[in-house]
Amino acid sequence: MASMDPLRPRYSRGQRTLHWLIFACVLLAYAFINIKDWLPRGARAQMLEAHFAAGLAVLLLIWPRLMLRLRRGAPAITPALPRHLHVPGQITHALLYAFLIVQPLLGLAAVELGGHAVNLPFGLAIPLLIRPDHLALARSIKEIHVDLGYIFYWVIGMHIAAALWHHAFRGDDTLKRMV
Repeated sequence: MASMDPLRPRYSRGQRTLHWLIFACVLLAYAFINIKDWLPRGARAQMLEAHFAAGLAVLLLIWPRLMLRLRRGAPAITPALPRHLHVPGQITHALLYAFLIVQPLLGLAAVELGGHAVNLPFGLAIPLLIRPDHLALARSIKEIHVDLGYIFYWVIGMHIAAALWHHAFRGDDTLKRMV
């Protein structure tokens, strides 16, 4: 692998590390929930627990990532983007950050409003933080959580496609700033 240009603007090591850790946790959360129904009944609960753990990891990791982003900002893209390309990127990033916060919170609320503790792998659990007597609300929140999950397949896909487009067709350093 070629050595990195020390003068090329990049996100900080912490920002890059958190980006890829969160990416891995989101990927795992999606994987666990999507393979759950293909498994025998006994293994489904374990996949659900793993899904919860990955979602909670996202929720815990997004806060330091946001703090670093606010403190350090984003390095400039070279060559600079025209305004008509800058605004869609800002909107997509805002949607991604909102998703990374809202989605795990909706999942937690749905489980707890349904009267269940959030069970995690290795016998760990998050105790009930919400009064669990709202089953209809729990079902509604779960539906929103699932629907947003499908919508954000597209948002995540747009984010990845845009990074690849910048790299392959525009020839700028958008993607290189995060590696």
